[in-house]
Amino acid sequence: MLTLKVLSLLLGYPEAETLAALDEMTAVIKQEKLLPEAHIKPVLAMINSYRGADLLDLQERYVALFDRGRFLSLHIFEHVHGESRDRGQAMVNLLQMYESRGFEMSTHELPDYIPLFLEFLSQQEPAEAVKLLQDAMPVLSLLGARLAERGSEFRVIFDALEGFAGEPEGINEIRQQAATETPDETLLHMDEIWEEEAVSFMGAGDSCQTTQAATVSPITITPRDQFLQSQNRSL
Repeated sequence: MLTLKVLSLLLGYPEAETLAALDEMTAVIKQEKLLPEAHIKPVLAMINSYRGADLLDLQERYVALFDRGRFLSLHIFEHVHGESRDRGQAMVNLLQMYESRGFEMSTHELPDYIPLFLEFLSQQEPAEAVKLLQDAMPVLSLLGARLAERGSEFRVIFDALEGFAGEPEGINEIRQQAATETPDETLLHMDEIWEEEAVSFMGAGDSCQTTQAATVSPITITPRDQFLQSQNRSL
């Protein structure tokens, strides 16, 4: 499923290699037809928007959008667990799942980084990829809704994922959440936050000695009400 690899590249930090692969990415989207027809054209339009663009401009816009606060963090568990110890255990479980399926990380990113997660899914059987993606859709749909509120073209990636895996339960509440949020407070207090927090997903203590990853999806977000409550607490 190379289409998921393309979406991974589009959602990742822009690199020269990304710009060099635009024709190949376009061909994959057109030929594989993994996405519903309604989502193919917007994804192709986003790919085309990179043609002739200045790489530094793309990188600056990307950082300004995704790296200046928590609301648009591209780390799944940031939106579920925040900085609690549960996040560390969730990271370990996800990493164990990657390793059990022969997926080796060759990046410094944490395992819940969405472009990395999509790359992993691109190497799975379609039914399994859909199942795992559905587990993460409450977070992905919230990000898509937040990007839509900001008028960002990156929303088309999350729209495409919804088209592939289906909308999560409670999609109306998720969109309402995005539409009524106050500004991201982390933009105002970033220095203090970085001084106070030391994130290490391997620091989950003895609880890391678990077999949970073998029996339960490591990215399951349940129940829905608990996820929405966690978002309200973050405001």
